[in-house]
Amino acid sequence: MNGVSRVVMAWVLASSLLAGCATTPVVKPADVLYKEAEVLFQDKSYEEAITQYKKVKETYESAELSTKAELRIADAYFLNKDYIEAAAGYEDFRKMHPKHLQAEYALFRQAVSYFNQIHGIDTDQTPVKNALATFDSYLILFPAGANQAEVRDKRSECRDKQLQYELYVGKFYLKTDAHKAAIGRFEEALKNFSEQKRRDEVLYYLRKAYLETKQNEKGDEIVVRLGKEFPDSTFLARIREEMGVQKK
Repeated sequence: MNGVSRVVMAWVLASSLLAGCATTPVVKPADVLYKEAEVLFQDKSYEEAITQYKKVKETYESAELSTKAELRIADAYFLNKDYIEAAAGYEDFRKMHPKHLQAEYALFRQAVSYFNQIHGIDTDQTPVKNALATFDSYLILFPAGANQAEVRDKRSECRDKQLQYELYVGKFYLKTDAHKAAIGRFEEALKNFSEQKRRDEVLYYLRKAYLETKQNEKGDEIVVRLGKEFPDSTFLARIREEMGVQKK
């Protein structure tokens, strides 16, 4: 190989090395990435923050920062109202760190993520079931938890949503003249939701179903029961109006 060839070859090799160095990304330390993610999080740039927190995990430098990033990712999804991803994130955190100091917080936020997915009573009831089950888990696992009051309130709302769904189905049966099916639905609802205030509405429509099937005595028993359990119910007043009886 002559001198010119050697010079050309050396230039080619040097160019290749320089090109390789130019395309190699600079990997930032985990703590720098975490700080950058925190800035994005505080600025409510949640999608960008999630990307940055994931980079923290990918460095495999700090188990502590990776754990914090996992929870922050779930929080970012939650605040961005991406509740499906948030619920999954909190659940993953709990599975990986069941005894972590933030396990209670993660379980609470997981339950609320399900709760926030609840929409109309005529839609898929899976979020209601998931929220209720997770709230129940919280009450069992953290009997002295900081979020007990809110959990109980939201759990009661879930139960009410379930009862509303039972009413929705039962009323549909009534409209379609499936009176026996309606009776079964309403009677089961009374058994399964004995603590709910909305039972007066269930009783009202159960009476209607009884009357449609000529079970007048049972219909009369409903009126008596409403009078004892819900004396101020608008549904009792409606029945009296329908019967032509004025409240004394």
